[in-house]
Amino acid sequence: MDDVAKTDFFDLIPFVDNFADLTNVESYRPLPDGWVLAIADVIDSTRAIEKGKYKAVNTAGASVITALLNGLGRQTYPFVFGGDGAMLALPGERVSTAQEILATLTVWVSEALQLTLRAAIVPVQDIRDTGLDVLVARHRASENATYAMFSGGGSHWAEAQMKKGLYSVVAAAPGSRPDLTGLSCRWDPIPARNGEIVSLIVAPGVNGRDPEFNLLLTEIISIVAEQERDGHPLPVDGPPLTLTTKGIDSEARATAAEGRLLMRKLGIFAETMLAVGIDYLGVPVGSFDPKRYKVEVAENSDFRKFDDSLKMTVDLDTERTQRLEQRLVRAASAGTCRYGIHRQSEALMTCFVPSLHAKNHVHFVDGANGGYALAARSLKKWDLYP
Repeated sequence: MDDVAKTDFFDLIPFVDNFADLTNVESYRPLPDGWVLAIADVIDSTRAIEKGKYKAVNTAGASVITALLNGLGRQTYPFVFGGDGAMLALPGERVSTAQEILATLTVWVSEALQLTLRAAIVPVQDIRDTGLDVLVARHRASENATYAMFSGGGSHWAEAQMKKGLYSVVAAAPGSRPDLTGLSCRWDPIPARNGEIVSLIVAPGVNGRDPEFNLLLTEIISIVAEQERDGHPLPVDGPPLTLTTKGIDSEARATAAEGRLLMRKLGIFAETMLAVGIDYLGVPVGSFDPKRYKVEVAENSDFRKFDDSLKMTVDLDTERTQRLEQRLVRAASAGTCRYGIHRQSEALMTCFVPSLHAKNHVHFVDGANGGYALAARSLKKWDLYP
């Protein structure tokens, strides 16, 4: 693969429009030789969530993607958001830049959010030397937004190595700040409409990703698809624009210039007031149409994904949730899967919006009271990579 093709790797992968087709390994392509995985997550995120810091935890996770895409100057490297962390794949020649970004980000998360972020950069070749791989698919969530899906077992192995302290990125000097332009946390939690917001993780069991596991994934996706709009946790016309102050602090800390935190908070509040007023009047201002923007928010959101496991945050009624759990219990008892599930009353959204005038803004969805982090807690007893 030539240098241009390696740089444009993700852009050249064919789209997969039907989410169910992502269970098929033929939808995936191996990362180019020489690439690496940049990974980070919040240490002890469960305890932070129990203290009510779920918004800060999600902000830290989304900041990984925001800082790397801004700092690398390219928004089409494949990435995935995991609630309390994230992963991004990039060419090996960009490693030094990625290390600097992650080193700076760990300092910012500590100083601004009072959380501890660990980070690592893992060569894909090291993953392949274990017999695993990193395969990537390109799912088109809407006409304007695409998300990377990962398979092959490599991303899970890389995360396990990071948690052991391997491939670690050393934190930068105190006071360092990453470029978090576009990181937005202004939305209120979104209440369930069908019953409960269910955050679900389904990972391969002792036999790996065998035909039984793939069949299980198809069944799970089919059950969720019975719910209107595949259990999408956002209303079809998007979340409501409300005059809220809940997300102002996190966003202001991410985007304020040094010594300008209060002014940035006031600025965000004023921008929110303006957006709410425009939405109420129903009149676009310039090229910004708030009603169309909210629809795009719903269309562009990443409420389901593959990252060596199936992850969903969906709005389900009681009957479907019970059927899901019953099927998962049977599959786990047979060794087909490992799974974690967490229920809550609301979904939470954190966003990367480089420009209000572009349509490719992305929105990361999680449960508002623990979500993926608490669903993953029941998976921690499984250690596939000792």
